[in-house]
Amino acid sequence: MGGNPRVFDLSHVALHTTRNDCWLVINGQVIDVTKFLEEHPGGEEVLLEASGKDATKEFEAIGHSKAAYGLLLEYQVGVMRGFKHANAAPAEDDTGEGTKARACVMTGSAIKDDKKTRCLGAIEFVLPLVVASFAFWYHYSSAGLTGMTQ
Repeated sequence: MGGNPRVFDLSHVALHTTRNDCWLVINGQVIDVTKFLEEHPGGEEVLLEASGKDATKEFEAIGHSKAAYGLLLEYQVGVMRGFKHANAAPAEDDTGEGTKARACVMTGSAIKDDKKTRCLGAIEFVLPLVVASFAFWYHYSSAGLTGMTQ
């Protein structure tokens, strides 16, 4: 989104709630997800339910990837009144009258990529395999012992 971002009120975003015109708000960013509906891994219904309103809590509760946060910028069409991008000029109102929006720093969440998280991910993958292998071994080794006593 180059230049001054367009500024919207929630009432304007609420008008965009169909498959052909689907907007939502995440962290003060107005996102047009119309072209992304079919590609969304969680299905288009999730986006349609969140359309026309602030979906920040739902978005962050899922734990989206870095790529998902990058897509926010790709599909962003503006900002909510009272928010502005860091290092951006004051936003102009969507009415075209040139009124300036009150500037606030837009908040966002960072995704950490540290060794501890990666290690836990590996443990969560390997541990069930070890447990399943042990159960498999125990089941078949005790079955062999049962057959020897008869």
